[in-house]
Parts: sequence; C-alpha cells; structure tokens
Amino acid sequence: MTNQTASPPPASVRSGGRAARRTARASALPDHLRPIRPGMEGGTLKPLTQEGMEKIHRAALDALEHIGLADAPPSGIDHLTKAGCILGADGRIRFPRALVEDMLAKANRSVTLFSRDGKHDLELSGNRVHYGTAGAAVHLVDVQGRHYRDSTVQDLHDASRICDKLDNIHFVQRPMVCRDIADNMEMDLNSIYATTSGTTKHIGTSFSEPGFVAPAMEMLHLLAGGEDKWRARPFVSNSNCFVVPPMKFATESCQVMEECIKHGMPVLLLSAGMAGATAPSTIAGAITQAVAECLAGLVYVNAIKPGAPAIFGTWPFGLDLRTGAMTGGSGEQALLTAGCAQMHKFYDLPGGAAAGIADSKLPDMQAGWEQMCSNVMAGLSGLNMVYEAAGMHASLLGFCHESLILGDDLIGQALRCVRGIEVTDETLALDQMAEVCLNGPGHYLGTSQTLGRMQADYVYPALGDRTSPKEWVELGKPDLLHKATARKEQILSERSAARFDPVLDAEIRARFNIHLGT
Repeated sequence: MTNQTASPPPASVRSGGRAARRTARASALPDHLRPIRPGMEGGTLKPLTQEGMEKIHRAALDALEHIGLADAPPSGIDHLTKAGCILGADGRIRFPRALVEDMLAKANRSVTLFSRDGKHDLELSGNRVHYGTAGAAVHLVDVQGRHYRDSTVQDLHDASRICDKLDNIHFVQRPMVCRDIADNMEMDLNSIYATTSGTTKHIGTSFSEPGFVAPAMEMLHLLAGGEDKWRARPFVSNSNCFVVPPMKFATESCQVMEECIKHGMPVLLLSAGMAGATAPSTIAGAITQAVAECLAGLVYVNAIKPGAPAIFGTWPFGLDLRTGAMTGGSGEQALLTAGCAQMHKFYDLPGGAAAGIADSKLPDMQAGWEQMCSNVMAGLSGLNMVYEAAGMHASLLGFCHESLILGDDLIGQALRCVRGIEVTDETLALDQMAEVCLNGPGHYLGTSQTLGRMQADYVYPALGDRTSPKEWVELGKPDLLHKATARKEQILSERSAARFDPVLDAEIRARFNIHLGT
C-alpha cells in the first residue's frame, strides 16, 4: 500500500517493497499478460511512403513483363506457360501484369507455421512479428579461443537445443551447415534430424537436390506419426533460393520447390540479391528487384497449387561498395529489410527478410549495435518472419552459441519496442499522480499500481547487467560472455526436451545414416 504520510517511508517499508518486486519478477505470468510474446503487432515504422510503395510495385510489374526471368526448368516452363506466362525466343519467361495481379488474388494471405508440440505455432499475417535463426554459416565461433572452426552436425543440434530454451527465439531455421558430413543427401537428412531432435519449435531447412525431398518426407512422416498427420500440421518448411539474382530462376531449387509443394511443405521464396553486385546499388532498386523476383515465385507456386503456403522472402543484402564486402550489420541493411516488410503489407502477404546480422567477428559492442539496429527496425516495420535475428557473425560466415543466448536478451528489448506505448486511462496514471503527490510519499516505488504492472509492462534481461559499479565489483565483475557460456553449458548439460521416443529413434536410425550420437 502507498504510505499516506508526506515523509519518506521507513527502511523496512522500502525493503518490503523491494522484496515484493523480486517476488513478482520470479513469478511466471500467463501468456496473455506477458510484456512480450510471439506474434505481437508491429507496423508503426514506415520508411516508404504510399507513393513509394506504388512506384516499386509498378516497377516490379514492368520488370516482370518486359525483362522476365531466365533458366526455368522444363517443369516450371510448363506450369508457368499454362498459367499465362510467355516464353520468349530468348528463353526468358515473361509475366503479363494481369496474370501477376490474378495470382496475387489467389495467394494465401495467412500461413501458419506449425510446431511439433503444438505450443509454438506461428501465425503469419498482418503485422505479426516473429524472430528466429537462419543462414548457412560454415563456421562456429569459439568465443573462448577467439577463433573460427568448421561447423558440425553436433553444433547444429546444440544450437537447436539452446533455441528451444530461449523465449524470444520463435523458430529455428537451420543456421549452420554440417561441414563434417560430406554426402549432400546425408547432410540434408541429418540437418532435419539434428534440429527436430533439438527443439519442438518450427524448423526451416533446405535441400541440395530435388531427389532428397522424398527420403526427408519419409523421416518427417515417421516423426509426425503418419503422412496424414504431417499434412495436417507440417512442422518443417523449405527455405528455397528459387532465384539466382539478377532475374534468373535457380533451376534445381525450383525443382526442389515443386517437390516440397507436392508433399505439403510450406515454402520460403527466398530472393537474396546483393545491392551493387547482383541487385541495383540503390535501396529502392534492390527492393524492387527482390519484389519482382518474389512475385515471379508467387506466380510459380500458385500455378502449381493455388493457395499453397508460401512466404514472400525478399532478402536483399547490402554491400560496402568500397570493398565489395557484405554489410549485414549496416543501416542500409536495416532499411532494406524494413522497406521489404512494408511491401509485404502492401500485398497483404506473409513475408520474411533478414535482420540481426553482425559483420563483427565476435559478440562485442560492434555486434550489439549491428544486431539491434536491424532487429528493431524489422520488428517496428511489422515483418512477419525476422530471419538470422540471433547468433550470426562475420556477415553470415560464422554462428555463435553464446551470441545466440545474448541475442535472446537483445530481441526481448526489440520486442518491447515493437509493443509500443499503450495510452489508456490506466496508463496515463492521473489518479496515481494525485495519490502520490497529494497524499503519499512523493514517489511511486512500492505502490500497488507499480507492483501490478512491473512484469506486464517491463522486460528484464536474463544476462544483461544493470547493477551499479559498486554492486558489479561486489559480484566479482561478472563478464557477459562468461555468463552466456555458463548458460550454454547449463542448457547442454540437460537432456533435450525435444528428444524422440527411443523406439521411434531406433526406427529412424535403422532407416537413415544418422551421424549424431545417441
């Protein structure tokens, strides 16, 4: 209760208030009262004007109608020409404007990415925001030795296990390549095994060749309990680089996409041009090309199966034009991603793009500003799927388990920004001002309103240090990376909650060459 005298409260009252606050922080809130959660509504940040979005749309339609895309596989040519595309004498497929608009009308406006346990399903629609991992890093970052080594299937499994424990990592698209598995089919199958046995959250993966999809489906049907159950709730999606910018289909990836659609697997249509190299150097031009390429992909998908679940994956990346090096942690990257998110809303399509990438080689101050800049802007712009949001370093070449854990704290603060400012009679707090200023102690510490909202309104870092310098010294000057390493070791010392039933696991191992130990 508020102290009703004008004098400061006695020390025991202050102590009681502090104890109550600590008790409140330790109590888990029900999901609907949590200050942040998956799928919160963004969309307040709009770096593109309405006129700018309309110009990008018209330019993308012009590019599709007059330039078109090359290198479609024979099956793709068949699907697209039957839908109304035009195959030119130069081998390029061109897309009449009316056809694109027609296919946009048929496209799925809401996609649910299912989880294996049913507790972490993601609804992709409107401005709902979700953060997760992604990428194909070829190295693991060793923060203790400050060096990079080849990533392994065990590293991928460990990353999935860590993600399973992090509240602000909402999905796990494969962030690393299993460099210790030479056979591509075995690598693809083991990537699925390593991730699904590490987390029950939604998984994203890719396939090296179209012939690898069928055996993967055999494994997924076993995990789901049958093909019918898989098709009802597909908990793995295909990350598909169906284009090779600028404006060419990736022939084999398109065939993979066709196989995935046939088997009921959601598809991420991923266009990853590099501004100044494989896409125009201007931000608007890079967005326009990515939009055009993904519109072509959308026509392709809906020509195969109208309404098939597809994510509009405009992923243009920035370059440092002085050196040609990728700049995933730049302000330009943040603008590219936010602008793409706006275009997803322009079409009212489920969409995804890349953010949270660090060019820094280690989880240091540079990584912090790079990761936060694009993660906040992506969330504020209402991006449905924020890929590569945690753990990615060296412009996607390295993945770091400690950085993944620290990224959970970072994304928590980004999500608090996404939530925004609620203005109601309660939050305006005029009655509290009157009570505290006229009848109370002159401060709001320990009031019932403060205690009542301290968890619902505020996000507290799990590892971030908010102690005073004196307390910091008394605690032995704790180091952030050491704390992240300790958290990693604690998670990995426990058995994975997502592990498979032993009988099922034995059946999978009997059918497939699984490289992870039991």
